[in-house]
Amino acid sequence: MNFTLRTPTAADAPALAGVHHRCWTETYTGQVDGSFWDGFTAASLVPLWERISAGDSPLRSSALAEAGGELVGLAMAGPSSVREHPAFPPVRERQLFMLYVLASHHGTGVGQALLEAVAGEGPAQLWVAAENPRAQAFYRRNGFRPDGAQVAGSPTAHDIPVLRMVR
Repeated sequence: MNFTLRTPTAADAPALAGVHHRCWTETYTGQVDGSFWDGFTAASLVPLWERISAGDSPLRSSALAEAGGELVGLAMAGPSSVREHPAFPPVRERQLFMLYVLASHHGTGVGQALLEAVAGEGPAQLWVAAENPRAQAFYRRNGFRPDGAQVAGSPTAHDIPVLRMVR
């Protein structure tokens, strides 16, 4: 499959928010309480993507993937932060904060290209849903391993237990 990667711009924020939301509904429907979706909408994600695409942090990197004129994936990495899970201080300087690819594009190389674009091949950490074996297998193929850190809920969805993987 042909796809291209590029750095998001402010004009991309609504489309990025839409793909972010769609990936979450494809992955987490049934894992979170139904009322979660009342506050987690594509519209609620637009301000986040406006900030990310503003490029206000030279240490943070983001990328989007397009195929056939459609946005199909996104990723962001940057300096690790203790704010995300205070009980588990960072063990790597760099963290993959998000990597989402529409289910219709799983297995096409989009996720791999996004990971390499924002996190490279060096040491990094990430938090992944404990109940997402597909994502965990992808990260294992890229050298990440669970380090034993687990949290009962993610900052975004308290119903989704997460574990840390490092390389």
